[in-house]
Amino acid sequence: MTPEQREVCAEAAAGIRGRVPAPMTAWVQSPEFARRGQRLGEVLRYQTTLPPTLSELAILITARYWTSHYEWTVHKREGLKAGMDPATIEAIAARRPPPLRDAQERAVYAISTSLLETREVPEALYAEGVAALGERGMVELVGILGYYGMVSMTLNTFQIGLPEAFAPELA
Repeated sequence: MTPEQREVCAEAAAGIRGRVPAPMTAWVQSPEFARRGQRLGEVLRYQTTLPPTLSELAILITARYWTSHYEWTVHKREGLKAGMDPATIEAIAARRPPPLRDAQERAVYAISTSLLETREVPEALYAEGVAALGERGMVELVGILGYYGMVSMTLNTFQIGLPEAFAPELA
C-alpha cells in the first residue's frame, strides 16, 4: 500500500468501528474516496436518530435487494443483537413481507422497498414516513439505503465475499 492508503486504513481502524470496513478493501485504491466513504458509513451506521433496529432493518432490506452475502451476514447478526424479530429477518431473506411491530418498522419497510423496487416514494407513503420517523429520520433512512446500496455493489463487484467459515444464506 501507498503511504496515503495506509493512513486512510489507520484512520478507519481508529474510528467508531475499530477496524477497516470490508468495502475499503476496494475503496482504498482511491484513498480520498475511501476516507469519505467510511466516514459517511460511520455517521449512517452509528450517529442517526433512527434506533439500531430500524437502521438494521433498512440495511438488511438493501442487502437482500442486492443479494450481498457479506452485508447480509454481518447485518443479520447486528440486527439480532439490536433486538430485531428473527421472523422479520427470515421473511426478508425469503423475499416475503415480514411481520412488523409498529408504525416505524412499517414505514422503514414500505419506504425502503418502494424506493429500491420502483425508484420512488409516493406522496402518501412519504407522509407516513415523516409521521413515523420525522423529516430528519426520512433523510437518514434514504442515506442508509443509498450508502448500503453502494456498499453492496462494492462487495458484489469486487467479490468481497464471506469468510470460509460462513455459508451464503441468500438464494
